Amino acid sequence: MKNLLGRLSPQQVLPLSFLGIIIFGALLLLTPWSTKAGAMPFIDALFTATSAVCVTGLTVVDTGTYFTPFGQGVILGLIQVGGLGIMTFSVLFYSLLGSSIRLRDRIIVQSSFTTPQKQDVLKLVKSIFLYTFAIEGAGVILLLAAWPGGSPNSTRVWIAVFHSVSAFCNAGFSLFRDSFMEYRFNWWINLIITSLIIAGGLGFIVLMELGRWVKQKLRKQQRPRLSLHSKLVLTTTACLIAGGGLLFFVLESRDSLATVSLNGKILASYFQSVTARTAGFNTMDIYALANPTLFILMILMFIGASPGSCGGGVKTINAAILVIIARNRFKGKEEGEVFKRTIPRETLSRSVTIIISSVVLISVVGCLLMIAETGRYAHPETRGKFLEYLFETVSAFGTVGLSMGVTPTLTNMGKILIMVMMFLGRLGPLNLAFSLAKRAPVKKFHYGEEKIFIG
Repeated sequence: MKNLLGRLSPQQVLPLSFLGIIIFGALLLLTPWSTKAGAMPFIDALFTATSAVCVTGLTVVDTGTYFTPFGQGVILGLIQVGGLGIMTFSVLFYSLLGSSIRLRDRIIVQSSFTTPQKQDVLKLVKSIFLYTFAIEGAGVILLLAAWPGGSPNSTRVWIAVFHSVSAFCNAGFSLFRDSFMEYRFNWWINLIITSLIIAGGLGFIVLMELGRWVKQKLRKQQRPRLSLHSKLVLTTTACLIAGGGLLFFVLESRDSLATVSLNGKILASYFQSVTARTAGFNTMDIYALANPTLFILMILMFIGASPGSCGGGVKTINAAILVIIARNRFKGKEEGEVFKRTIPRETLSRSVTIIISSVVLISVVGCLLMIAETGRYAHPETRGKFLEYLFETVSAFGTVGLSMGVTPTLTNMGKILIMVMMFLGRLGPLNLAFSLAKRAPVKKFHYGEEKIFIG
């Protein structure tokens, strides 16, 4: 067994580590201490564990009422481990024991958080834990201060801890049956939750750069400077939040938000724009939204979070690169230029490949899901189901967790397909393909070029 593990590449260890944690979590959820209603079906335990480890938030049962405090604790632990990665915990454990960290483990951690290879891995891991627990701890304190009274202190603390971790890890699991719909007009709770979601979705590299930038600014040292990566992430994130919120406001103002005040409309639009890309919390009934709004939410879910974060999707950077390529092509430029920098051609090619492979993956799994759930019915008998199943598929791929309510009603095959989608969405389809593929030999020659017509 040890020899087998030793032969695995870093790209292969990463998905296997996630798979191992999912199975372990499912076994814990099957114990009688985890649920209030007796034994949980294995498929549902596996689905819940997959959703937690892949920080998605799609559920087949109500987390707050179905699970005991022990079961909820298991889910919270899976969210934290899934968000940071098992290898990150392993590196910290090795360092605490004074053991040396293997090169393979260093490579896995670096690839998980998309950091440069020259980065000190132990220092990186310590920084990740410091930022994570500092932000989550701040979230707990702020939520405790903002939460309405009426509940016992121990319950309020547990609610604050659970939702702070779930929000920062972009998991979307909630102890409330209707997520945050009860608090849709509570500005403090909405702003705290969305701030945690945004921080978790930026990626640890951007968070650490912002930390250094603030320190340099306060100490008035050298002129603070952000990398091109951080500039693109921050700019794209701001544009997606503002654009998504504006479209949600316009499309729903005369529909689901018709009777809501202007401030309430702005808050609901902002919250759904933030949570649609990563976390999956909701203050609006997703099933009651207009079709154009659902389409906008699917675009946001498809884009997802930023590289090196807890979230899934094709990532903000790749969406930005696609826009940059299109803009520069219209200007007659061959290079991907932005912020007075040129993006390497290899990066441009990889970004396009990720987006294309993601579209193909969603199309295939979405089609299989519809075959599994509605294949024997004619179209007139299943009106609306096409959008619902496609929405669920995109939500699983983006590890978002927003749902139109069909997840609990899925067949076992449908649940398996969504689990596969959550797993692929967390790891990234291209990363998983690289882990399975054999390295191609380097060619010593290239074939001659010949032009083709592309329209």
